[in-house]
Amino acid sequence: MARAVNPTGPAAERRPGSGRWLMLAVLCSSLLVVAMDATILNVALPSLIDDMHPTALQQLWIIDIYGLVLGGLLVTTGAVGDRYGRKRLFLIGFVLFGLASVIAATATTPAVLIAGRVLLGVGGAMVMPSTLSLIRNIFTDPHERTRAIGIWAAVAGAGAAIGPLVGGLLVERYGWSAAFWVNVPVVVATVLAGIRLLPEYKAPGTHALDLPSALLSVVGIVALAWGVKHVAKGSPTVTDLAVLAAGLLVLAAFAHRQLRLPDPLLDVRLFRNRPFTAAALVTLMAMLAAGAALFLVSLWFQYVHGYSPFQAGLRTLPVAVAMLVGSLLAPRLMQRLGVRAVMGAGLLGLLAGFLLLALAPVPTPYGYVAVFLAALGLGDGLAVTVAAAVLVSAVPADRAGQAGAVSETSYELGVGLGVALLGSLHAARYAAHMPDTASHLARESIGGAKEVAETLPGPAGERLLAEARSAFDSALTTTSYVSVGIVAAVTVLVLWMVPRGFRAGGSGH
Repeated sequence: MARAVNPTGPAAERRPGSGRWLMLAVLCSSLLVVAMDATILNVALPSLIDDMHPTALQQLWIIDIYGLVLGGLLVTTGAVGDRYGRKRLFLIGFVLFGLASVIAATATTPAVLIAGRVLLGVGGAMVMPSTLSLIRNIFTDPHERTRAIGIWAAVAGAGAAIGPLVGGLLVERYGWSAAFWVNVPVVVATVLAGIRLLPEYKAPGTHALDLPSALLSVVGIVALAWGVKHVAKGSPTVTDLAVLAAGLLVLAAFAHRQLRLPDPLLDVRLFRNRPFTAAALVTLMAMLAAGAALFLVSLWFQYVHGYSPFQAGLRTLPVAVAMLVGSLLAPRLMQRLGVRAVMGAGLLGLLAGFLLLALAPVPTPYGYVAVFLAALGLGDGLAVTVAAAVLVSAVPADRAGQAGAVSETSYELGVGLGVALLGSLHAARYAAHMPDTASHLARESIGGAKEVAETLPGPAGERLLAEARSAFDSALTTTSYVSVGIVAAVTVLVLWMVPRGFRAGGSGH
C-alpha cells in the first residue's frame, strides 16, 4: 500500500486542480529540450567535424556521453528527489542544464565540448525523473495519469525525433553551437514558470541518502556502458573486458546492498515483478533502436544522399509524427487490449522498421525511407508509453522517483547504447568494406573519407567518395539485420514475461 504523500510549499497547499494540465505543460517543456539534446547533434556532427576535427572516438563520445552520464545518475537523482523534494531537484537541475548549454555552445575544442555534454547529462539526470515522479503525484486519477503519461511519452519521443530537424535548421543558419544556445531561453522561461506553478513533494520519514549505494550505481552503470561501447567496436582489449566485468560486478554489489537497506535507493525487489522488468526492457530496446536509427540515418542522408543538415533533419520528421501518434494512442489501446498486446505491437513496429531498412533498395527513394521511419516511430511511441505506465503504477506515490529513475535510465541508456553499440558495429563494418588502399582517416569514418576526398584530384576524390558511400550502405544493411535479430529476441522474451490480460494501474483497473 502506498504511504501518504507529503506535499510541501504554497503550491502544494492548493493541491493540483484544474491547473494540473498547466503543470504538465511546464514539465513537458523541460522534457522536450532534454530529450532533444540526445539527438540534436546528429545532423550537426558533419559541421562540427569540419570545425573541430575530432577523432572518430571523440565523435562517438560527443554524441553519446550525454546519454551515458544521464543514465548513470538517474537512480541517484530519483532517490534525491524522493527524499529532498522533486520540485527543488527539477529546478536546480534545469538551471544546471542551461549553464552547461552555454559551456557547450562556446566550446572551441572537442574536450571542452565533451565536458559540456557531461554537465548537460548531470542536469538532465536531475530533471527527467522529476518530471515523471511529479506527474505521478499531480495526477491522482489513474485514467488521467495514463493520459498524462501518454503526453509525457509523446513529448519525450518527439523531442528525440525532432532534434535532427531543429538541429539542421539551426546549424545551417547559425552554426553547430546554436544547437545548444536554443536551450537557454527555454530554461529561463521554464524555471520561472516552475517556481510559480509546480507543487513540491517528498516522501515522509525517509532515511538519508545512502552515499555508497549512489556511488555503486553511478560507477556500475557508467562502467557497463563504457565496456559495452568498446567491446562493440570489435577486437576488445583486456582493459575493455575488465571494465565490462567490473561494471557487472559493481551493479551486483549495488543490488545486494539495496536488499539489506531499510530505505534503498532502488527497491530491486520490483524486478521480481515480470511485467515491471519487461517494461524496463521494452523502454531500453525502443530507445536503443530509435537512438541508433536516428544517428545512422542522419549521417546516411548527409553523406550518402548529399542532403544539407536541415534537409536531413526534415526527412526524419516521419519518426516524430508517428511517435506522437503512437504515444497518444497507447493509453486508449491499453484500456481496450491490455499491456501485452500494445507492448508486442510496439516491438513489432520496431522490427518492421529495421527489416525495411535492411531490405532498402539502392538507390533508395524517399517514400520508402519515410515508411520505415514511420514504422520505427509508431513502434517506439506505443512501446515507451505503455512501459512508462507499467513502471509508474508499480510503485507507491511517495516512491515515484524510483519508477522515474528506472524508466529514464532505460530510456537514456537505450539512446546512448544504441549509438555506442550499433554505431560501433556500423563503424567496424564500414571499415571492413573500405578498400585496403584507403587511408586510415578514410577507413575510420565516412566523414574522414569526405575530408580526404576533398584533398585529392577530381577522379580520385570521386572514386573514394563512391567507395565510402557503398561501404556505408553495406554496413547499414548489416547493422539493420543485427537490429532485427535483437528486437525479435526481445519481443519473444517480453511476450513471455507479460501474462495475458495484465493491465497496469490506470489502464483499465
